[in-house]
Amino acid sequence: MKNNILYLALAILTGVLGGYVIFGNNSDANIKEASENHKHSQAAENEMWTCSMHPQIMKTEAGDCPICGMDLIPAASTAEGLAANEIKMTNNAMALANIQTSFVGIGNTKEGETTVSLSGKIINNQENNSIQASYFEGRLEQLNINYEGQLVKQGQLLATIYAPELITAQQELITAASLKETQAELYRAVRMKLKLWKLSENQINEIETSAKVKERFPIYATISGTVVRVLAAEGDYVKQGQAILKVNKLHSVWAAFDVYESQISKFQKGQQITVSTTAYPNKKFNAVISFIDPIVNSETRIISIRATLNNTENLFKPGMFVTGKIKPLAPAQESLISIPATAVMWTGERSLVYVKTHPKEAIFEMREITLAARNGDFYSVTAGLKNGDEIVTNGTFTVDAAAQLQGKKSMMNKSGNKTTTAHQGHIGMQAQTETNTNATTKMKLPKGFEKDFQSVVTAYLKMKNAFVSSQPKEVSISAQATKKTLKSIDLSPLGRTEQSQINKSIKILSVILESTDLEKQRENFVILNENLVALTMNLKGLEAPLYVQKCPMANNNKGAVWLSTEKNIFNPYYGDSMLRCGSVIEELN
Repeated sequence: MKNNILYLALAILTGVLGGYVIFGNNSDANIKEASENHKHSQAAENEMWTCSMHPQIMKTEAGDCPICGMDLIPAASTAEGLAANEIKMTNNAMALANIQTSFVGIGNTKEGETTVSLSGKIINNQENNSIQASYFEGRLEQLNINYEGQLVKQGQLLATIYAPELITAQQELITAASLKETQAELYRAVRMKLKLWKLSENQINEIETSAKVKERFPIYATISGTVVRVLAAEGDYVKQGQAILKVNKLHSVWAAFDVYESQISKFQKGQQITVSTTAYPNKKFNAVISFIDPIVNSETRIISIRATLNNTENLFKPGMFVTGKIKPLAPAQESLISIPATAVMWTGERSLVYVKTHPKEAIFEMREITLAARNGDFYSVTAGLKNGDEIVTNGTFTVDAAAQLQGKKSMMNKSGNKTTTAHQGHIGMQAQTETNTNATTKMKLPKGFEKDFQSVVTAYLKMKNAFVSSQPKEVSISAQATKKTLKSIDLSPLGRTEQSQINKSIKILSVILESTDLEKQRENFVILNENLVALTMNLKGLEAPLYVQKCPMANNNKGAVWLSTEKNIFNPYYGDSMLRCGSVIEELN
């Protein structure tokens, strides 16, 4: 009996222990699973979704991007552990925005760093200049060579002149000719006098043979070349020795280039330079530096260097823009770091780059740097980066837009203040396009107006080119033509905003054409562009592609835009002093 009770107790104990093992563990697992599910559910509720191409879009649930229609992706789940200036991006956003990074270092040698690219233009070789002067006083009755660009050949009829002294000299010759047998010395002296006045033997013999005085005497050219300046006009009374024409033999020309003060040590006379021009894109012309200006321009801190080019085939025209490639005396200084120009965001006051601060994650930090000279497509950095830093070299403005959205310091936001969701989209797009005009305003323009406005754009481009050439008179003429074309357009189909912009443009054009001060014209050109560029960016039927370009230094370092028909930068706000300053911020097709 006692044995049966013992066996029963053991069986009960075994059953209790087995049940705890089986059901107790399952209970703990269920509790743990429920806890995990709660955590995941809570995380899902807090998760934000964004677009990899438009990081300004932030939503609380998955879906499509309202801008491009792409699937939204999870935004960075946490910003814990990031520094004040650091931002984090997803790998998917990095790939879709084509954000690329590169390591920087001292002594990195790439093809773009071994040569310096210079901008310049063709000018007359002043060593070939000649002056056609009048050798006696008189009144120009007729001037056959009367505009720049005309070809003059020695012996060509240049002008007809009425000269009292020449009339007297002809009478002396006729009288001396009748006495040459008895007064030979007098005869020779009279002939020599006419020769000193550059009369030819044939002209002198003709006067002597005909024994008639010519009141209107022909003047023949004593030099050959191309007229670069006309210094007199028909009806002018010229003095003995007074210049009538300035002539240049264009068989050789100068290519003049602008060099910044910081680059002077890289050049010397005799260096080889390769010259190219947009007129002949497939041709390269070799030359040597023949002159380096010993004086630095105190305003622009620029000097001029020149190379002499053979122009026997008449390929080069004075005023033509050219580019020079030259290997500097000392390649990029070994103590300086060189980075691609695409990595730099330049605001006019600050030069900024984004540095990747984590080797395995897409975490970036905005950093202000100090730049030295630009060598081709690269900048030398004097401060702000160290050897081995990894920086963004493509997609820099996309990263900057993301920084603004996260309330971090950025190109447009020095303090890093938070921005509201309602304004994030506008700020992000502004950072990517770099524009500070009202050109982003959306307008719906009538088709008839768009067609008429094309002629305004054509007239505007001529005015812009006059600004590039720094010719205030041509600016006024082109401004008059632009104003006339703009006033001929029917504004009645337009809205109040568009009409206001056009009326304001007409007033500004009036100010430009009435001024002879180039700097004041350029100040008003800034305001004109804020209106005309905005209208042009809303045209849908452009006859040819246009490029919206911007100089960050214009308008007192606030930046200013303009329109161009080509990607190459020709700055209308500074002309020759900073011809290549600027960049393309949008292409209009």
